[in-house]
Amino acid sequence: MTRPKQDANKFKSFMQENVLTMATVIGVFVGGLIGFIIKNSTGEWTKREIMYISFPGEIFLRMLKCLIVPLLVSSITSAIGGLDLSMSSKIATRAITYYFVTTISAVILGICLVTTIRPGQGAKIVETRTETIDKASKVLTPDTLMDLVSFLQHRTEIFENTSITPAQPMENWEFKSAQREGSNVLGLVMFSVILGTTIGRMREKGQLLQDFFTTLSEAMMTITSWVIWISPLGVAFLIAAKIIEMESIAATIQSLGWYFITVMIGLFLHGFGTIAVIFFLGTRRMPYRFIAKLSQVLATAFGTGSSSATMPLTIKCLDNMGIDPRVTRFVIPVGATINMDGTALYEAVAALFIAQYREMSYSFGTIVAVSITATAASIGAAGIPQAGLVTMVMVLDTVGLEPKDVSLIIAVDWLLDRFRTTINVMCDALGTILVNHLSKNDLASVDRLNAEPHELLELGTSGHEMKE
Repeated sequence: MTRPKQDANKFKSFMQENVLTMATVIGVFVGGLIGFIIKNSTGEWTKREIMYISFPGEIFLRMLKCLIVPLLVSSITSAIGGLDLSMSSKIATRAITYYFVTTISAVILGICLVTTIRPGQGAKIVETRTETIDKASKVLTPDTLMDLVSFLQHRTEIFENTSITPAQPMENWEFKSAQREGSNVLGLVMFSVILGTTIGRMREKGQLLQDFFTTLSEAMMTITSWVIWISPLGVAFLIAAKIIEMESIAATIQSLGWYFITVMIGLFLHGFGTIAVIFFLGTRRMPYRFIAKLSQVLATAFGTGSSSATMPLTIKCLDNMGIDPRVTRFVIPVGATINMDGTALYEAVAALFIAQYREMSYSFGTIVAVSITATAASIGAAGIPQAGLVTMVMVLDTVGLEPKDVSLIIAVDWLLDRFRTTINVMCDALGTILVNHLSKNDLASVDRLNAEPHELLELGTSGHEMKE
């Protein structure tokens, strides 16, 4: 075969494998371009008109969200059920250690940047009040923490009794339990871990359930492979609608430019610096080749602003990269729930930015408190768009700031939310690859213990090929 023909075949193969990835990335840029053109060439759009623009994207987003619950439960249950208790504990320990180290690193990096750049000094900001902000500001830190620990799909709401005079502090307000919108992802993760562990301990008696959840997981991945073909169109409409919805872009950049730059520098350094170093130390390989293969996943994460909605695509992509499904189906759902590096960095920067803007002095002890609170708040932030606004109130309370100060940063929150979601998803994926690498020998040992005699030769051959 001649060299030109070989090159042509390679190019054809590359295009066939990456056509959807390139289409999704193009969808992000096309959506942004269309949004800017419409915004600058026409008058102000009503909320209903913007809703019409975003409708195809919302359909795509809801289709992804429909996959979350069955995929999460079946993936975690089948992954843990297929391993013995000691092996599950090793994978869980490695994953949680990785998540803890990366989250703490993100918070420390964010604090170092905001105290060095000091973007809040001299900033001129126009406060934006919305119903979402007013609702988010009426929470207490103890209530938020208890809601998180309870693993239940409810939140504690407080309201003032206007019949009592004089006005009472928020700690003395009336309270009630309200149902939270969305799926109880954290509770489902805990249930799935316990169910998978139970099935694993039942051995032969639990094999029927194990086969059911394994088959369900495979079925959900097949449906995911159908849904992702809509991603270029859905992402384009979501981005275009958000651009049109923005207030004056020039005014936003002028007032919050340094804050935006500080967060972006932090996310970039964390994603391509800190995580890259941790990945290299664990695998002795640089992560950038893997990041390139995650292009479609990262583009979808940016377009949807939801790590949970992107989860089916992340699992599908890692499966195609040859990562052990038992690792992927445990680490990714857990990471999409509790690992929010970008959110932790953003909340630490935002709290100290607002303190600088309000000309409040803060001590080293306050910075430590912000670190701890931002880490806890990022774990409690649901993997849905702009969920960090609610947990942001808890971090502001640590610094002694008013909850309503969230309104100072709302103008750029939607855009930063997409960038930090992209970093969250990338961190989850690289963490899965790292845990898979560290667990490779242990998983091979489990396979050999459970294998039939005629399967040992196949395992030995596959292991030899992987080393090469």
